[in-house]
Formats: sequence, structure tokens, C-alpha cells
Amino acid sequence: MRNVTLEQIFVHPITQKYLSRSGIAHAIAVAEYAYMFSKEFDVNPDLAAKAALLHDIGHYTWYRDGEWDYDLYKENDIHAIKGASRAHKLLIRIGEDRQSAKEIAVAVLLHTDSYLPKGELELKPLQQVVAMADEADEENGGKHHYKTIEGSDALKRIRALDAQIDLDLHKEMSWIREVR
Repeated sequence: MRNVTLEQIFVHPITQKYLSRSGIAHAIAVAEYAYMFSKEFDVNPDLAAKAALLHDIGHYTWYRDGEWDYDLYKENDIHAIKGASRAHKLLIRIGEDRQSAKEIAVAVLLHTDSYLPKGELELKPLQQVVAMADEADEENGGKHHYKTIEGSDALKRIRALDAQIDLDLHKEMSWIREVR
């Protein structure tokens, strides 16, 4: 049993405020990719989908002369740092398990290396899955942030992902009971 569902996260006003800045369609697509990759890399699908849904919650809109300036954004971006903090606070507020909230927040923090100094960083599997999912939906010039989706379609996809995760967790619990 999960403490918090993707739907509970998605419909929260804080999530809606910040995902509308960074692209709801992108966030949902990345959550779907993360779910698929989680199966391949034996990562908890619930944590992967949650981290992926929230991965861009820290975005700030960079404008110059009234126009979005992708170069200004790339030069000054720290959205993963801000996003990790927002994600953690939101998840704790709505009742997520504290350890899970921390794992999700760290995956949000490390989904990109755009703000990090040069060098190698060894990511844990959950962090790798979220980074790969983000890359899978990425488009040149940040265009993935401008994809659109109807609200009802967004909620349908979130609910479908929740249902799949619940099914997977139910199967896993059944298997554990059989082994005992």
C-alpha cells in the first residue's frame, strides 16, 4: 500500500503551479518513461514515477525582452536544486513516507548535471532511471517544456500509471507471501 498516489501529487495546487511552468505533458511523459525503465533496472516503480513527475518542479522561467530565453536559462539554471527542495516539502506535507520522500527528492536533484561542476558522479539506479526518462522525452531548445495536454487527458494518464503501479506492488506482495 502506498502512502501517496501520483494522482494526489498531481492534483495538489503546488504541483499544478510549478508543473504548468515546466510543462505538464513533459512531466507525465517522463513519469511514464521512468515507470518503463524501472522495470528494466529493477527500481521501485512508485518512487521512479513520483520522482519523474516532479523532476522539473523547480523550474524558473527565464525571459529576456518578454521572450523565453533558452540560453539564459541554460547559463543560470539550478532548477534541480530548487525542485528537490520543493518535491521533498510537498511529499512530506501530503503524507509520503519520509525515507521515500528523501529518495525521490535526491533523484529530482540528480536528474540533470547541468548545474554541477565537471566530473563524474555515480548515480544510484533510481537516479539513473529518472535521468534517462527525462532524456527520453527531451527535445532541442527545451521544446519538450512546451508540449501541451488537456487536463482530462493528463489525469487519465496519471490514473492509468497509478493503476499499473498498484498492480505491480500487489503482485510483488503476493509473491513475497508465497515465498514465506
